[in-house]
Amino acid sequence: IVVPHAGYKYSGRIAAAAYNTIKGKKIETAVILSPSHREYFRGICIYEGDSYLTPLGEAPVNTELRELILQKKGPVFKGSQGHNAEHAVEVQIPFFQTIFENIKILPVVIGEQSEENIYEISSRLAEIADDSIIVAASSDLSHFYPKVKAAEKDSLVEKYIRNMDYSGMQECLEASICEACGGGCITALMRYSRFRKINKSKILARGDSGDISGDNREVVGYLSAVFYE
Repeated sequence: IVVPHAGYKYSGRIAAAAYNTIKGKKIETAVILSPSHREYFRGICIYEGDSYLTPLGEAPVNTELRELILQKKGPVFKGSQGHNAEHAVEVQIPFFQTIFENIKILPVVIGEQSEENIYEISSRLAEIADDSIIVAASSDLSHFYPKVKAAEKDSLVEKYIRNMDYSGMQECLEASICEACGGGCITALMRYSRFRKINKSKILARGDSGDISGDNREVVGYLSAVFYE
């Protein structure tokens, strides 16, 4: 799934459209792919701790899955870089806790959203994934454009997701034609889906902050989507 990570007031409804599609599934672990908003680093950091604590209780980290992913050398490492106060991870956890009892999480923060890093994390996840694991790409879309301009940019991201065109979206992001703060997380999810022979996608909801605030001068865009067989 692709889910936004703004405050629940602004993007919670759009995120819920994706979470509603996974209700009733036999999911044991949620992998959360997140950008790093506050700290730049070159690799991919999987949280080193044992759990995250939210107002809904403790969400344990799947340490066994973490160690499986870390068996290979490369840019993926265990630590806390990017995880301190990273809201793109934090806002997703209560959704999973509400839907699934005893859900485990694997918070993955991509420091540099390069093509190399995106390929690395998507291929590693595909190697160890099964139907008990859900992967969520946490990303908002364009930031602080007038509503009409934001819609133009965000429609491009929507198009690439609909077409499962991760290479096209990567090029669009690198050229700054379209924008998404977690764009690399989305392209990683699309690559992961292709590795797993999951080749269908559906846009579930799209909007922006102006829909809630009424201020359309500088909006932030949101989208939710699901990839499925």
